[in-house]
Amino acid sequence: MIRTVAVFTGTRAEYGLLYWLLKDIQACADFDLRIIAGGMHFSPEFGETWRQIEEDGFHIDAKVELLLSSNSSVGVVKSMGVGMIGFADALDRLRPDILLVLGDRFETIAIAQSALIMQIPIGHIHGGEITEGAYDDAIRHAITKMASFHFVAAEPYRERVVQMGEQPDRVLCVGAVGLDHITRSTRLTLHELATSLRFDLRRPYFLVTYHPVTAANEDPVSVFKCLLEALDFFPDYQVIITYPNADNGGRYIIPLLKQYAEEHPSRILAIASLGSERYLSAMSYAAAVVGNSSSGIIEAPALNRPTVNIGVRQEGRLASASVVNCGVDLPSIRGALNVALSEAHSDAIKKAKNPYGQGDAAAAIVQFLASSKFDVPKKFYDLE
Repeated sequence: MIRTVAVFTGTRAEYGLLYWLLKDIQACADFDLRIIAGGMHFSPEFGETWRQIEEDGFHIDAKVELLLSSNSSVGVVKSMGVGMIGFADALDRLRPDILLVLGDRFETIAIAQSALIMQIPIGHIHGGEITEGAYDDAIRHAITKMASFHFVAAEPYRERVVQMGEQPDRVLCVGAVGLDHITRSTRLTLHELATSLRFDLRRPYFLVTYHPVTAANEDPVSVFKCLLEALDFFPDYQVIITYPNADNGGRYIIPLLKQYAEEHPSRILAIASLGSERYLSAMSYAAAVVGNSSSGIIEAPALNRPTVNIGVRQEGRLASASVVNCGVDLPSIRGALNVALSEAHSDAIKKAKNPYGQGDAAAAIVQFLASSKFDVPKKFYDLE
C-alpha cells in the first residue's frame, strides 16, 4: 500500500537541507510525496523562494502564508497562530500518513502542534542538538516530544533524544541531511557562480550570514555593525552577504547590509537568497564562512572551509576543529578572521573531522520509513 508522506518547509535554508530527501521520497514507489510550504518562502522581502521549489521539479501541495512583517516577538507569535490555522486546513485536506519536519523554527513547531492534535505521526530531523543562544533550542526539544520517529545527525544527539524518553528503536543516527549535497549535487565553477550572481569574484571572498540571537543578550544591530567593521579590516577580500532569517530582529539587519553593499558596490554583494546550488558553490570557494549560521558548523567543514562562528547562537553544537568561535565585539571578530585565514589553521583543517556523517542521510531515512509502521502508539522510554 502506498503511503502519503508530507514534508514541511518554511525557509530557504531548510528546503536546501531537505532537497535530496524530497527527491528520494519522490522516487520511492512506497510513498506519495506531499509538500507543505510556508513562512519565508512566500515573502518578497526574503526572495519568494517557493519558486525555487517548483523550479526543482516539486509540486507544492499546500501553500500556507503566515509571516507577518514584524520585528517583534509578538509578531512571531501571531505568525504562529496564523500558521496553525492554515496548517490545520492543509493537514485535514492532505491527511498524510506521516509528517516530516526538520529542525527548530517557530513555523515548524506550529505545524508540529497541529499534527499532534490531529493524530498525524511526526518524523523529526535534526533533534537532540543544543543551540543555547536561540529559543530554537527549546522548540527543537518540544518537537522531539511531539514526534514518533527521530533522525539525528550524530551519536551524542541520538543518546540525548533517548534520554528524553524516546524509544531507542525509533531514533536513527543518519548524519546531517544537508551533507547529501556534498556527495550528490553538482556545484558551479567559480566562473559560473560569478556569472550567475553578476558579480566579479576574481578576488578571495567571505561568505557571510548573521541571524538574530533570540535567547541571549546579543543585540543584532550592534553585533552586525561590529561584523561589518571587522570586514573593513580586510579590504582585499570581497564579501557575499545573505539576508538573515525572519526571526524577531532580523529586519533591523537588512537595511544595514543593503547600505553596506551600496557603499562598496564592487566589493560587497548583498542577496536575499542564493539557493542551494549557489550557496554551496559559494561556500566551497570562500576564504572563510562568517556569521552564526548552522551551515558554518555542519556544511562548511565538509567542504574543508574555515568558519568564523560569532557569538552564542550555535553554542552547544558539536563542531569540527575548522570552526573558530569568537565573541561579538570588533576585536574578537577581527582576531577570529585572522586565525581562520592563517596557514596554521589551514593545516588544522586538513586533519579535522566533521562529526555530522558521510552525506548519505536521505537514503537511510527513506529506507527506515519504508520498513516502519506509522500507526504504532508512542510510549515513553525510561532509562534503566
